[in-house]
Amino acid sequence: MENLIQIAGKIVDAAIKTVDPYQLIIDQVRIADNRLTVRSRTFNLNDFDHIYVVGAGKASASMAQAMEELLGDRISAGVVVVKYGHAKPTRTIRIVEAGHPIPDGNSLLGTRQIVQLCGQAGANDLVITLLSGGGSALMERLPETISLEDLQKTNQALLASGATIDEINAVRKHISLVKGGQLAREIAPASGLTLILSDVIGDHLESIASGPTVADPSTFAETWAIIEKYKIQSKLPQAVVQRLQSGLKGQIPETPKPGDPVFSGMSNIILGNNLLALQKAAQIAQADGFKTLILTDRVQGEVQEIAKLLAGIFSSALHNGYPASSPVCFILGGEPTVTLRGSGKGGRNQEMALAVLKEMQRQNNRPFYFCSVGTDGTDGPTEAAGAWIDQNSWQKALNK
Repeated sequence: MENLIQIAGKIVDAAIKTVDPYQLIIDQVRIADNRLTVRSRTFNLNDFDHIYVVGAGKASASMAQAMEELLGDRISAGVVVVKYGHAKPTRTIRIVEAGHPIPDGNSLLGTRQIVQLCGQAGANDLVITLLSGGGSALMERLPETISLEDLQKTNQALLASGATIDEINAVRKHISLVKGGQLAREIAPASGLTLILSDVIGDHLESIASGPTVADPSTFAETWAIIEKYKIQSKLPQAVVQRLQSGLKGQIPETPKPGDPVFSGMSNIILGNNLLALQKAAQIAQADGFKTLILTDRVQGEVQEIAKLLAGIFSSALHNGYPASSPVCFILGGEPTVTLRGSGKGGRNQEMALAVLKEMQRQNNRPFYFCSVGTDGTDGPTEAAGAWIDQNSWQKALNK
């Protein structure tokens, strides 16, 4: 008989494979009769002189491999920026490795190459953009007044503030020349197709990789309100503060908004998201005999508070049989936040596992297993994808 660890491993593995970036492209992008079709959108490839492929994200190299498999020699050139260690062998599309979650020089270098390639595209060309989690850090082009060091300090302050990913990306867009629909400006007048793996709660297109090819509803005023909300003005470089305040005064143009003609030839399509993985996990758990509940695909908030809520749900199930009696498998996903205090190493998933462990230590050794994992394979600036705990973990930790 399989134990809880083996069953949980099988559930997690199936969920991750369901959102495998290579397979999602192969399964959902169709090439037939020299036409490219994704969902209801069809492009006649005979209409284009050149096809360029660009992109950014931790999964975008695998996406690039799939596009090469489908389009072969039809691709004229391409540049995709990925996290260090996430490169894949490709034939035509150049892979640039760069820093994540904090951008580095290669982020700027790779993005410069992307912008140059998009600038070559004319009205009879097609630009395919591949976006996945991490794209905000990996694709970046800065105003002359902001240095790489300024950008890095700003990202560090935002990531440590407790701000949501939507809030973080709103700020990023307004100190960037490529985010918030500004890559679409470079692509126009070419046709554009953006294929997306969403890592954002609610699948808001304007937040995924900071929405480089979609209209940006956020404003300089909203961005400054975020800075004030989390009290991080003193932690931001002066050049960043000056740019945001100049934007408030109308001295810097806003990011392109809905209705801007640069989006007239642009299509943005989400191929995979968190819910897809959760549904597969539920299917596997049910097949193993568990009562299965997907609690939500929209977890938000501080890890410590979420852990208290989850521990309460788990405890109720263990002791009262509510909302379901054991054997039961609760499944949830989303993007909790961590306000950094100190200089420890880890990511939000490892933090979540430890926080749940702390809350579950009083469960009188009742058997349980909790796993928190990032579907992209990395949890923060670490090599781990996440962490797991069971009813024995607390005592093991005390014994070390």
